[in-house]
Amino acid sequence: MAEAIPITDQGGYLSFIRRSHHVLDCAGKTLDLRTPQIMGVLNITPDSFSDGGDFLSPDDAMMRAHQMLEQGAAIIDIGGESTRPGAAAVAVDAELARVIPVIEALTKELPIPISIDTSKPEVMRAAVRAGAGMINDVSALREQGALQVAVELNVPVCLMHMQGKPRTMQNSPHYENVVSEVESFLKERINTCIEAGIAREQLLIDPGFGFGKSLEHNLLLLRGLNELAGLNVPLVAGLSRKSMIGRLLGVPVHDRLYGSIALATLAVWHGASLVRVHDVRATKDAIGIVNAIRDVGLDA
Repeated sequence: MAEAIPITDQGGYLSFIRRSHHVLDCAGKTLDLRTPQIMGVLNITPDSFSDGGDFLSPDDAMMRAHQMLEQGAAIIDIGGESTRPGAAAVAVDAELARVIPVIEALTKELPIPISIDTSKPEVMRAAVRAGAGMINDVSALREQGALQVAVELNVPVCLMHMQGKPRTMQNSPHYENVVSEVESFLKERINTCIEAGIAREQLLIDPGFGFGKSLEHNLLLLRGLNELAGLNVPLVAGLSRKSMIGRLLGVPVHDRLYGSIALATLAVWHGASLVRVHDVRATKDAIGIVNAIRDVGLDA
């Protein structure tokens, strides 16, 4: 559970200072979310929107993971298939070949947990056997067999909202009320997981910024993020270098650091417990300031 303290800022918007009390056991490694933390992104893909091709070599991937640890990441999220709009699907064997050797090596070397970013039950099983301590699924365990495998593996799972499929999700997404619809979806997935045998304490949720959402949908979702915090599981926010920043500021992917930091700090202020980012050190410093402001005087 989490304690929520309502506040109203000078613009009249209701926000929440949230104090998360979740400490997750990720296959024997701890992810302490009592204070908001950083998930470092490590895409072992040729075509991810931001770092595609940068870390295809196992040596490069290992070096990058160690760098993110040194910069303050609390968990590393490894993916072997791009979920950007229009990206080609990847076969199970190809995805396994990309991620498993890196997970096996990093599990032995890093004190922090490894997360596997996949929707495929076969990859989930192999990754956890290789040492991964969390499943991060953009399909929220809706692919055939994924829910059953997650129950068997007994590690924390992040459930993400996505309207449509990755290849076509940005083709005219539509909502009557994006915040309430995302909340309803995530609540249903939480209940389905609990009924299947996954403990609530092992669940996280991600509203899926940029996954089947227009710019306006993303902005409304961020402003209403504290409503999702009421579901009483840790909130994950993935906003780093997203196209919404490019549209708002008119900058290419690798010039989106400042926009990414702004979005990360807003997400933490509105209740996020974990922010998924490419630029670990800069974001770590920014949310450290937010945490200090959020927590001042609360223990008095």
